[in-house]
Amino acid sequence: MTRKIAFVFGGSRGIGAACVTALRADGFDVAYSYVTNAPVAAEDGPGKRAFRADISDPGDVARFFDEAGAALGGAPDCVVANAGINVPPVPLAQFPPEDFHRLMEINVVGAFNILSEAARRIADNGSIIALTTSLVRHAVPGAGPYSASKAAVECLVRSLAKELAGRGIRVNAVAPGPVDTDLFRTGKDEAAIQRSAGLSPFNRVGRPEEVANVVSFLASPKASWIHGQIVQPNGGLI
Repeated sequence: MTRKIAFVFGGSRGIGAACVTALRADGFDVAYSYVTNAPVAAEDGPGKRAFRADISDPGDVARFFDEAGAALGGAPDCVVANAGINVPPVPLAQFPPEDFHRLMEINVVGAFNILSEAARRIADNGSIIALTTSLVRHAVPGAGPYSASKAAVECLVRSLAKELAGRGIRVNAVAPGPVDTDLFRTGKDEAAIQRSAGLSPFNRVGRPEEVANVVSFLASPKASWIHGQIVQPNGGLI
């Protein structure tokens, strides 16, 4: 049986690395992108390849599709747009303009570059999945610009779902709540982590594999009737 192919943008750590693991376990050969967190050569192998790509550069994204497709032997059946950034939360009145522009350049322009290239390159009957955030629907002081960048991605996803349905391509977003990753912990003390944990009635933050399992499900035939949706694995954050 021929293994399917998945491309994961931002797959070197955190939720992205968990997506690589989950998709491989479900029968995909996976190529993933990184920017600064270069993998150890021994971590690659049959069915798992890494390529550097700056998602804010459309040429880099196109080159990733070229190189990954050549390495794995075909067009992707699944594309996961996970790469993105966050910055420390700051009230809007004091939010640094340079941080706002950086969020938009990576999270919005970068997602556009991935999704538009995926729309041209993905195999028919494939699946495109973008990572956003439950904070689009749960306001948190200081997080407005980050949430806004992910809200824009959700708008792209919903329109793309309408545009690609004729090719049998399903397009969805996964919008987790707080997840215990290095990115999540950056700049937070234990009190801040506990406040995030308290947003869930389970009084904890999520684990990367709990989000990756949802991504892998959406990439599978079991999710054949899920399309144009924003799925929220957030431990009951409402």
